[in-house]
Amino acid sequence: MSDFSRNPELNRLVAIDGLLSDDERDVQALVRRFCDDHVRPNLPTWYDEASVPARELAKGLGELGLLGMHLDGYGCAGSSATAYGMACHELEAADSGIRSLVSVQGSLAMFAIWRWGSEEQKTEWLPRMAAGDAVGCFGLTEPDFGSDPAGMRTHAKRDGDDWVLNGTKMWITNGTIADVAVVWAQTDDKIRGFVVPTDTAGFEAREITKKMSLRASVTAELSLTDVRLPADAVFPEVRGLKGPLSCLSEARFGIVFGAMGAARDSLETALDYAASRQVFGKPLSGYQLTQGKLADMTLEVSKGMLLALHLGRLKDGAGVSPEQISLGKLNNCREAIAIARECRTILGANGISTEYSPIRHAGNLESVMTYEGTSEVHQLVLGNALTGQSAFR
Repeated sequence: MSDFSRNPELNRLVAIDGLLSDDERDVQALVRRFCDDHVRPNLPTWYDEASVPARELAKGLGELGLLGMHLDGYGCAGSSATAYGMACHELEAADSGIRSLVSVQGSLAMFAIWRWGSEEQKTEWLPRMAAGDAVGCFGLTEPDFGSDPAGMRTHAKRDGDDWVLNGTKMWITNGTIADVAVVWAQTDDKIRGFVVPTDTAGFEAREITKKMSLRASVTAELSLTDVRLPADAVFPEVRGLKGPLSCLSEARFGIVFGAMGAARDSLETALDYAASRQVFGKPLSGYQLTQGKLADMTLEVSKGMLLALHLGRLKDGAGVSPEQISLGKLNNCREAIAIARECRTILGANGISTEYSPIRHAGNLESVMTYEGTSEVHQLVLGNALTGQSAFR
């Protein structure tokens, strides 16, 4: 087991360890060791070059049992939601892109197959995906339809016993390395989900480059041109947005914990730097303005983690609603990016170097604020829950 924070005073003030079970702390320690050994030493290069060995990382993460770890059966670990949350927390303390790899694999692609797939789809894909031998991606967002997925133009038509898919998906994590894509498409019978092997004729994935965020992550555009699939490629029961939105709630849950990992790592970096940096003859940490910043950020990390753990306990118990997860994502992403930016100010000019994490976390969190529902979408979800009035349409 390891402490919640590497900084002893931050760990003492936040005092999260006593709220975690031994298993949850063990998971955090396991992920921290993996990131220390295989991720952190390489992050400055990966971020600078916008290149990451994602398949190699997926294999290592699969060997640790982290891929789809909160799912039962089919080679999955069957861990608690809170243990999965702590894994996301520690992954994102390293980098949001690494947590995204795990989230898309486990909470989007694997969860979609596990929750909505046929027994044949589950047995074909889930054991290999859990082991990291197969990588998945999740095709929902389109170039013109992000927050409004109901308007998607990708469509699937019946042709005899087959399905034929045409369309484009955008901003797809793991897209160019995936062996299987879960693709959502309009049909004559509402929106349906399809399990699409990426070696199917007509399927093409092109990497999106020139990103200023999530540079240690694979992002792609998917094109489907007359992609012909057998009748059993479709999810058998689910229709409409219920299917994809259930998957987004799973991914959002991990982000609630993950965003606080990026915030915690930024704060730890700022604390260490302020203690060693001499300004006008004494440590930077000895000045009132710096202490005020550090105190305020510690408050927000504490509150964000308490909120994440509360949602985790709900999910492991009676259940957590999508609106409650929206509350967690909205708050924790908003506070995490503010913390990363404030920590950058404490580092001064050194803060713009990839030698230090806050500027990288701040850049990544620009994307985390947007994907799996923008902050504005989550505000409207909460507004609808509070007033009973939908402001979406």
